[in-house]
Amino acid sequence: MKSSADRATKLGFLFIVLSGSLLAQVPAASQANGGLPAGAVADSPATPLAPSGSKPHDNSFVIGNDDRLAINVWKEPDLTRTIPVRSDGKISLPLAGEVQAAGRTPLQLEQDIATKLRNYITEPEVTVIVEQINSQKFNILGQVGKPGSYSLASASTVLDAIAAAGGFRDFAKQKAIYILRQNAGGVETRIPFNYKEVIKGKNSQQNIKLEPRDTIVVP
Repeated sequence: MKSSADRATKLGFLFIVLSGSLLAQVPAASQANGGLPAGAVADSPATPLAPSGSKPHDNSFVIGNDDRLAINVWKEPDLTRTIPVRSDGKISLPLAGEVQAAGRTPLQLEQDIATKLRNYITEPEVTVIVEQINSQKFNILGQVGKPGSYSLASASTVLDAIAAAGGFRDFAKQKAIYILRQNAGGVETRIPFNYKEVIKGKNSQQNIKLEPRDTIVVP
């Protein structure tokens, strides 16, 4: 009769052989899953989003003279360009000719251009984007270096406006500045601005955001 020690030795040998056989199968399974451990599931590639059908136009802003427009006609590179609105309020485009831009919203202008292009292009798709707003202006008068009319694109607050106008002249009354603003009903409002206080951090709310047709007076 074989001893218990011999039976234990044989069982141990069989365990080692079986373990080695199982480990040899793991690399093959990993390669089948793209290098992932057996049982793991590889993530599927992200599905690209379908292009949005919306166009980046604005139906509230009203185009004015000197505004710079980016006009794109889909699949028509010769008609795609960036142009300013002329002083007569019009723009010129190939095939479309003269088109009134001032007083129209970008969406309305898209439709106007598309209507003119239908004589030459089947179902033209037009996009109009206002790249630079130059028509919305404010005035600054009085004791500043360069009084005049300025685009709101160059200055958004009273302090910005004073800097754009070259700063104060020697005898400017910096505590008595005011802004004249016309309300919707045509009523004119006078808004005080004390430069000395604002630059010291006092009453900083006086440094208001300018609106089209505001007039800053520096006595």
